[in-house]
Amino acid sequence: MTTPTTRTGSATAATRGRAGNPRAWALLVPAWAAVALLVVPLVALVLQVDWAGLPEDLASPLAWQAIRLSALTTSTTLVVVLLLGTPLAWMLARGTHPAIPWVRALVTVPLVLPPVVGGVALLAAYGRTGVLGGPLDDWLGITLPFTTVAVVLAEVFVAMPFYVISVEGAMRGLDRRYDGIAATLGASPLRTFLTVVVPMVGPGIAAGAALAWARALGEFGATITFAGNFPGRTQTVPLAVFTALEQDPDAAVALSVLMLAVCVLVLAVLRRRWLT
Repeated sequence: MTTPTTRTGSATAATRGRAGNPRAWALLVPAWAAVALLVVPLVALVLQVDWAGLPEDLASPLAWQAIRLSALTTSTTLVVVLLLGTPLAWMLARGTHPAIPWVRALVTVPLVLPPVVGGVALLAAYGRTGVLGGPLDDWLGITLPFTTVAVVLAEVFVAMPFYVISVEGAMRGLDRRYDGIAATLGASPLRTFLTVVVPMVGPGIAAGAALAWARALGEFGATITFAGNFPGRTQTVPLAVFTALEQDPDAAVALSVLMLAVCVLVLAVLRRRWLT
């Protein structure tokens, strides 16, 4: 029989094992070193800000054009991702065709593909001599590279996988019996999708949309390769930071802090999904 003294002794020993065991430092030291590697640059960035001149730096023509263009392109990207990515996530979550795993693998490739390679791939597809860009240029006179549309295409390419993965996970966990109940009530598959599936996975859609938007906002490599770096037309905030590093370092720091604040805001929105 376990006595109260024994239980107290065991609890004390467990507490010592968690907090006072010297061997734990073998794990705590590299753990805090990792924290320092990630946090110190962010703190250093904040310390470099000229807070008094921050509004003026963000209102400069270079910064303001980039902010306005990023707001436009990321909003457009989010609409495209929602309209196309939600049905795609449903297909991946509910599909039973043997090709579905291969489709999922292809959809997630941009997650690990170097952004510059993604830009080269976009040029190969939509460039003037590309698979689709060639016919568009020859038959319709439409040129996509180095335009604002190219920025949106690059952002969709890198952001959609984040959305699809998030929403697919939410849809995969949804009880399929709801689909059957809706079907017995006479609802078509499209109506079931819009009125049953989408509302029930709303938190997953919101989380995926926030991730996709943040990823689109931070896109650099594919954009500069496929769309170029033209102020007012293709120069988004990350490209403006890159340009301002040589011309106006204060503006570069101000834009970087703005991006950092946006990322913190996205994490705050996703706190229940990622931080708990």
